[in-house]
Amino acid sequence: MTRLWDKGLPLAERVLHYTAGEDHVLDARLVAYDVRASIAHAEMLAAVGLIDASDCAAIRAALTDLATAHDAGEWRISLEDEDVHTALESRLTESVGDAGARLHLGRSRNDQVLAALRLYLRDAASDLSRRVEALRAALARLDERQGELALPGYTHMQQAMPSTVSLWCGGFDEAFGDAVEGLDAAGRRINKNPLGSAAGYGTPGLPLARDMTTAKLDFTSTQSPSTAVQLSRGKAESGLLFEITLLLQDLGRMASDLLLFYTQEFGYISLAADVTTGSSIMPQKRNPDVLELIRSSSATALACLTESLMITAKLPSGYQRDLQRLKAPLFRAIDLAVESVDIMAYLLDGLCFEPGNIELHEEIFATEKAYRLVREEGIPFRDAYRRVAERYSK
Repeated sequence: MTRLWDKGLPLAERVLHYTAGEDHVLDARLVAYDVRASIAHAEMLAAVGLIDASDCAAIRAALTDLATAHDAGEWRISLEDEDVHTALESRLTESVGDAGARLHLGRSRNDQVLAALRLYLRDAASDLSRRVEALRAALARLDERQGELALPGYTHMQQAMPSTVSLWCGGFDEAFGDAVEGLDAAGRRINKNPLGSAAGYGTPGLPLARDMTTAKLDFTSTQSPSTAVQLSRGKAESGLLFEITLLLQDLGRMASDLLLFYTQEFGYISLAADVTTGSSIMPQKRNPDVLELIRSSSATALACLTESLMITAKLPSGYQRDLQRLKAPLFRAIDLAVESVDIMAYLLDGLCFEPGNIELHEEIFATEKAYRLVREEGIPFRDAYRRVAERYSK
């Protein structure tokens, strides 16, 4: 196996371990996307006469087979491969010979990984949006079951004004709707085609048709000039991580409410037995661990966002190997968001508000009484406010 950059010189094993890092593991999710981008690149090379149609056909068929075989678990990216790009090209060349060796013409690993990553991010953002919509559907089912039930509204952790389960659900539903819009908006930076920018300075002397791969891969635009591509590294990643952080903050606030409602002191809700855990010492305990872990998830997402922003901060223009480290926090946050959104939707379907345990204190209607005085007596609100306040200060 020869790595794409190999010039026949020795490489210390410890250097390979350090520089390859986690890429041989992380890149597994990029195989199908690198195959798709590589096929589009090959078809473009054939269209402009840089490779033969027969070579293009052989490349397309072999890459398709490799993607299928990887999906079936018949091969995996090894440390010796270093990354998805070497893993695919070495196997492609073994399969179709010189045709496979012609594929890399007009591209670098720099634009190659970015194309695969952006195709993946586009799907990941869309998938997460669909999952958030499923969470909103679970909220709607809870609203349908118990929406009319009265619930205290809190400010400063004190009963403040009357609310309902429907209002509680509705507030979070709007927040999650905003998250979907934010995930869609993240596509503005994701959906730009970097292919053909190569290592950042284009492909002098080659008549590449970059707009052709843009169309084939359903990107909305061709990123130009070529020097802009490496400057954009980390922006699409951080943009998506920002939206994930906001989403998980809202999810964490929902979890915080439910944790409070689940305490014996409140007893506002019951949870299905299969979403609670037990204690190793206290036989009576059923613990809402899921909600506690959801509550902490935004901390991980924020850490991933900060890591992404700090990796790219103050880098000079052009490609720098630092950028390799963007994958780990990016993938970690995406996976955590998917798991957290899904488990909250599952938990909500088994959640029940307990009306017998929900008490609205008489004072919670104070604002309503002030409004009634304004309507019935025509006095200014501030006078009504003071009159009602006097009743509760005695």
